[in-house]
Amino acid sequence: QLQLVESGGGQVQAGGSLRLSCAASGGTFRNFAMGWFRQAPGKEREFVAGINWSGSTTNYGDSAKGRFIVSIDSPKSTVYLHLNTLSTEKTAVYYCATDEVGTTYYCSGSTCYAVVSQYDYWGKGTQVTVSS
Repeated sequence: QLQLVESGGGQVQAGGSLRLSCAASGGTFRNFAMGWFRQAPGKEREFVAGINWSGSTTNYGDSAKGRFIVSIDSPKSTVYLHLNTLSTEKTAVYYCATDEVGTTYYCSGSTCYAVVSQYDYWGKGTQVTVSS
């Protein structure tokens, strides 16, 4: 059974950094697309970043631009989200997700978004809290 397990969240002061990890297991991931989403209290889940399994293509949402970097270690079946220069508005639960058939991204310039419903499997999320 395919599973995604996030880790690396926690509390950090504004301006700090975190590295989130998503360990995938139980599937053949070669054609999969991996995505990171976040959900702040009272708000909808939103796309943060996506990457294909080879790591050759990355896409970023508006909230990630210039600050977050997505990467993948395919042999370890682990996807990372590097959160840099964090601000308090980045406080949210961060989720990892996978799309078995590849994701359609909707982009305007360098800013993209992906639809939540495209993704087939989700992790339980990891809390990131940024304090001032």
